[in-house]
Amino acid sequence: MSLAIGVDIGGTKVLAAVVDDEGRVLAEARRDTPADDVVGVHGRIIEVIGELVRDHRVDSIGVGAAGWIDAARSTVMFAPNLAWRDEPLRDKIAADVDVPVVVENDANVAAWAEFRYGAARGTESALLFTVGTGIGGGAIIEGRLLRGKHGVAAEFGHMLAVPGGHVCGCGRHGCLEQYASGNALVRFAREMAAENDTAAGTLLALAGGDAKAINGPMVTEAAREGDPVAIAAFNRVGGYLGEGLADMAQAFDPETFVIGGGVIEAGELLLAPARASYEKALAARSRIPVADVRAASLGVHAGVIGAADLSRTR
Repeated sequence: MSLAIGVDIGGTKVLAAVVDDEGRVLAEARRDTPADDVVGVHGRIIEVIGELVRDHRVDSIGVGAAGWIDAARSTVMFAPNLAWRDEPLRDKIAADVDVPVVVENDANVAAWAEFRYGAARGTESALLFTVGTGIGGGAIIEGRLLRGKHGVAAEFGHMLAVPGGHVCGCGRHGCLEQYASGNALVRFAREMAAENDTAAGTLLALAGGDAKAINGPMVTEAAREGDPVAIAAFNRVGGYLGEGLADMAQAFDPETFVIGGGVIEAGELLLAPARASYEKALAARSRIPVADVRAASLGVHAGVIGAADLSRTR
């Protein structure tokens, strides 16, 4: 049995796990991320790896990082929520361990995990949309992870959704991330609650009467309780997401779409309007099979499972 360590690095946590070649998590370790401290983040990575290798002999280490990774799967060129800028992450980690190391984008490793062991297992082509604070993406085409010439393919969140729309962190205006993410869900809910406080009674009660205090979990809870404004916010986000899926169906013709990220915890509140919008946008393709839309199944472990597995395919 081959064992590998997968490390998932985000803006708030460093999660590492020992993963076998069937995608099973055997042990894990976690630390908080000192996001503004490059040296501190490296120290946490080495800590969790060290904790795991004391009891497990591993053959490789894969690292999933929230940022743009170069084509050599070595350097983090830019990370929006961490202090990495042209950070030679692979070489720094490799200097402290005695097994091969690869670095990959966090959405790519999650996509690979769902393809190999999760919701897209058994398919040949799948696209993952991670819907959280922003939107990430990963593409598996005919069994291969699509990375692009410079390693930054499948940034689905930065497709154009609304010409001249809200400014995005990437510098463009109207990106899908600004209309179909967790942040967009909260923005829509706050705007609608402020305009119609009567319809948003449940949602505003959760927020102490202050529309500006509304957050994502509140929107989900209120929608589950039937709050019209919370449901409308999910419908708007799902509508934009479905249109984005339709665009990618036209471009890649995948076998399935997998929707992951924190917002998928809302389940059908997000998936139902996304599917409806997606199917409406593809009505002209009624004679052609189109991809189904599924919820991710590996949860918080998708990153470590995918990173570990990709480290075996250097």
